[in-house]
Amino acid sequence: MELRRLCVLCGSSPGADAGYGELASGLGKLLADRSIELVYGGAQVGLMGEVANACLAHGGRVTGVIPRGLFAREVPHRGLTTLHELGSMHERKQLMYDLADAFVALPGGLGTLDELAEVSTWSALGLHSKPIMLLDADGFWDPLVTMLDDMVSQGFLGQAVRDGIQRSTSPEDALTRLASAGPAAPRRTWISPNER
Repeated sequence: MELRRLCVLCGSSPGADAGYGELASGLGKLLADRSIELVYGGAQVGLMGEVANACLAHGGRVTGVIPRGLFAREVPHRGLTTLHELGSMHERKQLMYDLADAFVALPGGLGTLDELAEVSTWSALGLHSKPIMLLDADGFWDPLVTMLDDMVSQGFLGQAVRDGIQRSTSPEDALTRLASAGPAAPRRTWISPNER
């Protein structure tokens, strides 16, 4: 797979651990070094700002997508290569997903979890076949990984869909695996209940 644009899902807060910012900055720098365009939520605050600033500082291209209604909370980054200002969260997510070749979820809150759940659900429904990666270096995603495995064992999630949500502990490993990944799940018009 040719990885030209990566959608990064992450928090608009910095988090309690300085390591989160370092992880975001490391990913942003690596994207620039590998000439992979960053697509993200368009804010200049929190981990969102960290990944964008690092990518830009190293000569990378960054596309931000932000709804106008969030301007008071997620201050738009005015130094981006491209900034799309849209009318709703739904439009924001749709455009980010359309632009990206793959997805990485850094640590974040409910907004990050919402975006991750939606893009994973769309994969399960066959609406896209783009790979998805959880990225942390400290076990942040451990509870979610356990829950996903429990969903499989309890018959609520198919193993093929579960396998499409990968995990990595370094930006280098994440990008290498995403670039070598095939489709996350086959495109189909019908999915049995056990595979949702």
